[in-house]
Amino acid sequence: MVNRQTRLTMRAFNNECEAAIANTRWNNVNAMEKRIQTAAKQINSANESMRLTINDTYVALKLEELYLTHEYRERLKAEKEERAEMARAERDEKKLLAEAEAAEREELRFQQLLEKARSEAGVDEAKIAELQAALDEAHAKTERARAMAEMTKSGYVYVISNIGSFGEDVVKIGLTRRLDPDDRVRELGDASVPFSFDTHAMIYSEEAPALEAALHREFADRRVNDANLRKEFFRVSLDEVEAAVERLAPDASFFKDRQAQEWHETLARRNQVLTDMIKASDEFPAEL
Repeated sequence: MVNRQTRLTMRAFNNECEAAIANTRWNNVNAMEKRIQTAAKQINSANESMRLTINDTYVALKLEELYLTHEYRERLKAEKEERAEMARAERDEKKLLAEAEAAEREELRFQQLLEKARSEAGVDEAKIAELQAALDEAHAKTERARAMAEMTKSGYVYVISNIGSFGEDVVKIGLTRRLDPDDRVRELGDASVPFSFDTHAMIYSEEAPALEAALHREFADRRVNDANLRKEFFRVSLDEVEAAVERLAPDASFFKDRQAQEWHETLARRNQVLTDMIKASDEFPAEL
């Protein structure tokens, strides 16, 4: 009888532990810990008349299994995010190389057009000056593209906000190595958030990672997500960010205006609907 009850006791406790461990997530590990401890207490209480108890050491081993499983899953999650970040960096690298090649072709095209214009009779100086300006601009773009493709530390540090998605005084401070940094901002404002981002600063730097890290340190205690440092959102006002940018990158421009066009259009439409509903209610016959 005792042996049978012992087997049933262990089976019941192990089943509870397996269920708790299988269901553990980043946000419920404490609840699963309590579930195991409660199961042990309840089973011990039910077996009190037979003087059967689950050893504290065994309970501790099950709790250790829970912690290790949680740690393992968190590590897998972090590795997955790291692989995704590496893949994004690789895509950006390939895009930079492609943009550098495209810039070189564009520069060559303007060079040929300028040489052709200079060799032809009757071409006015204004046309030649226009082509020269276009060539100079294309050359500068080529040089910048080459530099960004060759220098792993060069890039743009951006400060953006999204009042419609995240509310007031929340900014994202990130880094992109794309030749067109606004392309990254547009990507961030895709279907994953309901509204597009406003750009407050786009700072080119040959030491972009260091500048980004310095800005992150400025507001380390204001991170929205302390558990995942790749989530670069901070609960901080634009005035505070502007002051930090002025100190760390004095030549950079900073814009505090929040256009938030889609957000304001949405608010306007909602207010109009509410106004129409109130108006319709006022016009409805009271006697009905």
